[in-house]
Amino acid sequence: MLREEAGKTIRLALPIIFGELAQMALHIIDSAMVGRVGYKELAAAALVMSVLNIPFVIGIGITIAVSQMVSMAHGRRDGQQVSHYLYNGFWLCAASALVISLALELGKNVLFHLGQDPEVGRLAVPFLQLMGWSVIPMILFMTLKQFTDGLEFTRTAMLLSVLALPINVFINWLLIFGNLGAPRLELVGAGWGTLITRTLIFLVMGTVIFTHKTFRRYIAVRSNQWKLKWKTIKELLHIGIPSSLQVGMEAGAFAVSGILIGTISPVAQAAHQIALVCASFTFMVSMGLAQGGSIRTSNAFGRNSWAHINAIGKSTLIMALMYGLFCAISFISLRNVLPFAFNDEKVVVEMASMLLLFAAIFQISDSTQAIAAGLLRGIKDVKTPTILIAVAYWVVGIPVGCLLAFTFNMGASGIWLGFITGLTLSALFLSLRFLRMTGKKHMATV
Repeated sequence: MLREEAGKTIRLALPIIFGELAQMALHIIDSAMVGRVGYKELAAAALVMSVLNIPFVIGIGITIAVSQMVSMAHGRRDGQQVSHYLYNGFWLCAASALVISLALELGKNVLFHLGQDPEVGRLAVPFLQLMGWSVIPMILFMTLKQFTDGLEFTRTAMLLSVLALPINVFINWLLIFGNLGAPRLELVGAGWGTLITRTLIFLVMGTVIFTHKTFRRYIAVRSNQWKLKWKTIKELLHIGIPSSLQVGMEAGAFAVSGILIGTISPVAQAAHQIALVCASFTFMVSMGLAQGGSIRTSNAFGRNSWAHINAIGKSTLIMALMYGLFCAISFISLRNVLPFAFNDEKVVVEMASMLLLFAAIFQISDSTQAIAAGLLRGIKDVKTPTILIAVAYWVVGIPVGCLLAFTFNMGASGIWLGFITGLTLSALFLSLRFLRMTGKKHMATV
């Protein structure tokens, strides 16, 4: 039974995974192309992503509520409610995106007050402005993606994400390096490439939902269901706020750590960015599995089928362990090769190779905690997991990293050991909670 459930989750999650990998590939392409300009530009990109990640993933966390509520309504076969959640979720996420972008624009000069290399700060400000405004189309795209994912139509967003790759590469090639008569904008060119690409995929995604026959039934009832209701907004926020805090605290831990590493040296920050991008790429598969498992458990939760929820969860957690082990072996094997895709400065490559060993160690924990958190969201358990994640990252992980990095003079390695500690605790806390909760519910219904 577990093998059958794993197969169903993989089939649902594969398009999500490819879409997540395509989105992550956009960041990798930016990092690799910017790294060819210079290591300080790469360090500036790392600084911006460290600052941007916290508010950005909080916005993404709000969009998660759309897939959860749509999936639950879909499990009850309530198409009218699905349409209602789409409308209210879209405007809630639009408002969140606008607030995030305005906050980033108004707070851009904070980059000069984080103890970074002055030249890195100067390069980072205009890049942050463009990346900040690109948050709006990206969150709107993610909102529509969560709607289609919640209905288990996961291929639409995947295809658009994959098609965005050559567009982004071409615009980067034009504007970063000044090809075909375009201005050579270097790091700023990468910002324009991201903004233009994200806007295009949002517009196309919206057009597909409004015109394709697959979604016609949900658009057809808009005269009855497309009304803003505070009760619905509260339902979405009940899932969205804890989900935002969960992903925000994890991203925040990595972002703060990136800023702390930036105080050590631009070389350390560039090496950190290389290792983190590689780890983030493999993490996208875990995120896809987490979303697939979450959607399936949410659908089963709408039908109150705890035996099914238990089977889905166990099979998905087993996949998390297997995938994490595969990634760990891959990182160890390729640690001396991967850094050259981003930069060829010897000192940067050597440090990045070392950090990839630490990234290998936390692959199993990282995959398991992401999937366990997704499964808990599927059964609408979000408050306690949020507290558990906060303890793992901010009470244990970050302080341990700082202690090792600055008190015991371990530098960037100490920060990454803090990552390992926090991720491992989070994985244990969340997995045990899911298994305990679903086990009790399952036994109660037998």
